Amino acid sequence: MKRFLILVCFLLNVFIFNCQTTINKSITHHTPEEFQSFLTNDSIQLIDVRKPSEYSVGHISNAVNINFLSENFISNINKLNKEKPVYIYCHSGMRSAKSAIQFKKAGFVKIYELEGGIVNWEARGLKTTTE
Repeated sequence: MKRFLILVCFLLNVFIFNCQTTINKSITHHTPEEFQSFLTNDSIQLIDVRKPSEYSVGHISNAVNINFLSENFISNINKLNKEKPVYIYCHSGMRSAKSAIQFKKAGFVKIYELEGGIVNWEARGLKTTTE
């Protein structure tokens, strides 16, 4: 019985690890400078997943605010074009990492995440806007 439980635990661990790895392989992380270089492309969707109060203080130009903590988050991201690349960021990278997984589960193919969020962006001297 003990061997059976060990085998079951091992198989569950392998299965869970492999599923998570598959999800994370389709999410690409970029430094602020790399991230900025893609923003001139009109075929991307730039999404700020912070709260509206954070967004209004300053955000990357042309970003759309879709609050990850909102109960409507999934329905709001499902309104986006799943074939177009989606670039996401938050304050420090925690919410964007969690939201990137939700984008993947929703069927988005090209997901790019800003390393370190808007904090890292501003620390590198890159500009934000309040408009």
